Amino acid sequence: MKTYLKFAVAALALGACAPAFAQSAKSPLVGVWRMTSLQVGSGPGNLQAIPYSGQIVFSEAGTMSVQAMNPDANAAPTPYTVNGYEAFYGTVAIDDAKKTFVVTVQSSLVRNLIGQKMERVFEVSGNQLVLTPANPAEGFRVTYERQ
Repeated sequence: MKTYLKFAVAALALGACAPAFAQSAKSPLVGVWRMTSLQVGSGPGNLQAIPYSGQIVFSEAGTMSVQAMNPDANAAPTPYTVNGYEAFYGTVAIDDAKKTFVVTVQSSLVRNLIGQKMERVFEVSGNQLVLTPANPAEGFRVTYERQ
């Protein structure tokens, strides 16, 4: 009986320590997505296409990573890019009901992003994912296709 009790206590402890995201791994965001388009501008009505390529990955373990590249290596830096390249990784909290997520940046090519929390709005329709900022002043819309 003591063995069963020890096992039950250990199982409960592991369950309590598991990331909340891992317990709700049914989120439609989990997986690998390839970028199909990026639009940037000063707001929703003023977006222009930029020729980027890249991917975003949402893991069942509650992490997210992004890689994106402008083919123009001389592209001006942005708050997210260096030499036309964006790369960061962090923990992610997804709210499927609100269709939002918050990523806490742990590692980034742009070091000023480390430690920041970025909130994004998402829409998944079939094999398509569209991300926009929670703050429209950030001015972008990116579309991905599930891989």
